[in-house]
Amino acid sequence: MVHIPSGAQILTTIKRGSVYYFQHDFGDGKDGSKERHYFVVLNKNPKDNTFLVLACATSKVDKTKRIVSTLGFPKNTIVEVSPSEYPIFSKNTIFDCNSVIEETIESIIEKRKNGKLRMCHQNMPDDIIQCLIRGVLLSTQVSIKAQNLVKEI
Repeated sequence: MVHIPSGAQILTTIKRGSVYYFQHDFGDGKDGSKERHYFVVLNKNPKDNTFLVLACATSKVDKTKRIVSTLGFPKNTIVEVSPSEYPIFSKNTIFDCNSVIEETIESIIEKRKNGKLRMCHQNMPDDIIQCLIRGVLLSTQVSIKAQNLVKEI
């Protein structure tokens, strides 16, 4: 079997809708903040950007809905996905588009190189990606710079 370097694996396959599974420290001091999550690349042209805009999936559907409602964020800034829509998910999952993360491609490559990132070979379906993009663009919590990277131009 031919070994393909981590950098080449990421750089040749990354695109809008790519899905990665890795641990991210959300910096909120909570124990669950260091769990592994699925992240979806939202950038229109991720290979050309200085950082990636990633939507984070969580199975804490009710909790996420409650938080978004309590904070008064628009309902369309959350996107719920069922296992029938994306079979890699084993249960209903939700994305809170108000709290996307920003990572460099280099940090993604490094995580892959160190065995701390799994690449999912099934990209997120286009209809779900469009809902995620709409959620990010509706959010008042996402920077204009990040919104511009995901915007359809």
